[in-house]
Amino acid sequence: MPRRARRGIRFPCPVVGGISRELGSRAAVRVGGSNQNERVTRRGLILFAALGIAWGIPYLFIKVAVSELDPAMVVLSRSALAAILLLPLAFFRREVVQVVRRWKPMLAYTIVEIILPWYFLSSAEQRLPSSTAGLLLATVPLAGVAIAFAMGRPERLSRLNWLGITLGMLGVAALVGLDIAGSDLIAVAEMAVVVVGYALGPAILARWMSDLPGVGVVAVSLAATAVVYVPFVLLTDAWPAAWPSTAVIVSIIVLAVVCSALAFLLMVGLVAEIGPVKATAITYVNPAVAIIAGVVVLGERVTVWTIVGFVLVLAGSYLVTRRRRDLVAAEGPEEATAEQCESPSEPSEEERARRAAADSP
Repeated sequence: MPRRARRGIRFPCPVVGGISRELGSRAAVRVGGSNQNERVTRRGLILFAALGIAWGIPYLFIKVAVSELDPAMVVLSRSALAAILLLPLAFFRREVVQVVRRWKPMLAYTIVEIILPWYFLSSAEQRLPSSTAGLLLATVPLAGVAIAFAMGRPERLSRLNWLGITLGMLGVAALVGLDIAGSDLIAVAEMAVVVVGYALGPAILARWMSDLPGVGVVAVSLAATAVVYVPFVLLTDAWPAAWPSTAVIVSIIVLAVVCSALAFLLMVGLVAEIGPVKATAITYVNPAVAIIAGVVVLGERVTVWTIVGFVLVLAGSYLVTRRRRDLVAAEGPEEATAEQCESPSEPSEEERARRAAADSP
């Protein structure tokens, strides 16, 4: 790949538990924009499956890690190790300086996308099943709609979009009202902070940092997160009193290496291979992987309301992020406005990024 094209890759992580995929969507415009209508290759399927696992299992390993470690220690360990892996690549590509120059939006992005969400997600999983946490994060696209309005980018919502919002709210109600004990409502509130943060992160990227290189953004964000948590851990009781078990150590390593650093690189390859539109379908795989992992490994219980919430939330997230040009065929010409019929090259990269941002922690 020519040097210019390689450095033009824009892409995220949740790494990544979170790191927004606004960067990933924009990467395809330069690298794989033309292949999103082609048949998915075997390599694309392998990358898709690998990323679905990498972004579906963080909830399981966070659950294991917080059984012995303070949430702050989990965030520090995970972010520091992932930063150590990605910073050399970012320095080699000379991306760190450009990112640091834009330090104000970079700091805001890091706070809402990693520093706060990773802590509250880890804290919530001290009380919530890992599968429930993964499923609640599938509501990020719903929050993304509200964020778009708040940031002055209102878009006409179709009947299907409104149906998606309604289904998503019903899915959350099924989980919170019927499948989660009243004593866990604090954890639900913490998950709400995570959802808002993951929805706001891509909006900040799109508005102030869309031209920055993805590897640099992710590496600097992770490094900044580690720096913030070092004094917090040292000055509080977050530092472990005893050496953690092997299971916890392995969990931290998997979170940093597989779910963060490696997942980021997998997403870069996936977007380049199949394009941003098909790549965002990963959003609907993550919750399923989270539920299966929680049940098989941790023996978590799946109720009827878990399944109902799962179906409603994913259906709602899908409908609320439908592209305008798709609505013409779905709703009929009487519902299609001139704005909806604009060419396929019209925006919607941010829209796709919000959908992708649901998934991973």
